[in-house]
Amino acid sequence: MKLPDVQSTSPEEQIPIEKVGIKNLRYPIRVLDRARGFQDTVGEFNLYVDLPSHFKGTHMSRFVEILNEFKDEIHVKNINEILRKLKRNLNARCAHLEVSFPYFLEKKAPVSGIPSLMEYQAFMQASLSRENEDLVIGVKVPVMTLCPCSKTISQYGAHNQRGMVTLAVRSHKFIWLEELIEIAEDSASSPVYPLLKRPDEKFVTEKAYENPKFVEDVVRSVAIKLLKRKEIYWFMVEAENLESIHGHNAYAYLHYPFGDYSSESSISRKE
Repeated sequence: MKLPDVQSTSPEEQIPIEKVGIKNLRYPIRVLDRARGFQDTVGEFNLYVDLPSHFKGTHMSRFVEILNEFKDEIHVKNINEILRKLKRNLNARCAHLEVSFPYFLEKKAPVSGIPSLMEYQAFMQASLSRENEDLVIGVKVPVMTLCPCSKTISQYGAHNQRGMVTLAVRSHKFIWLEELIEIAEDSASSPVYPLLKRPDEKFVTEKAYENPKFVEDVVRSVAIKLLKRKEIYWFMVEAENLESIHGHNAYAYLHYPFGDYSSESSISRKE
């Protein structure tokens, strides 16, 4: 029995739609891992295409079918292949993919050297049309900061807190997530660790005390490091501290090119 294709019929209001598709689809995937080659994780996907004015709707099942074809290997090197297939199978002019996923790295405690797994939140956003292609990769990195003002004015110590650094880049060349994580951690007062013994805790707190940072210092430090990477032509970075002595958070944001607000991305707000 042949069933009618309602999606391909003409709508009453013939207005084109910029994005139609599916959101919040969780799917097991494999992503590139610098140390081990690949890492198995779970991605949360948003997939869209444009819809011409003469189609009533898109075929939602095709998004899942295409994603299932690539589930064993999804990374920046084949993301355009996924987008091309979305365009072709859905008769679209442009296609969009957004995915966020937990990414784990083995991290050794700084003194005892005991290894354990640290979780980061990574994300990719990509689009492809006849006119251009775009790819943004990024990561959310937990860090520790110590307040320079508190250290200066206090006789006995200084308040510190856990913060979150989010950075995203557009680049002419492939960049590992690990590289972005290292940049963020090196820009804070101290990295944070999933496991610390007493000698490790002493080391981390003393390191942070000797390296005080405002959120403003953190985003500027990240920016300086990214500006040295000539393959990166756009980036955004934000830092947010979960303040330990205030009822509010401290926040700073910047993006490059500096002052070019037309290129400002909503990536950090959407994640």
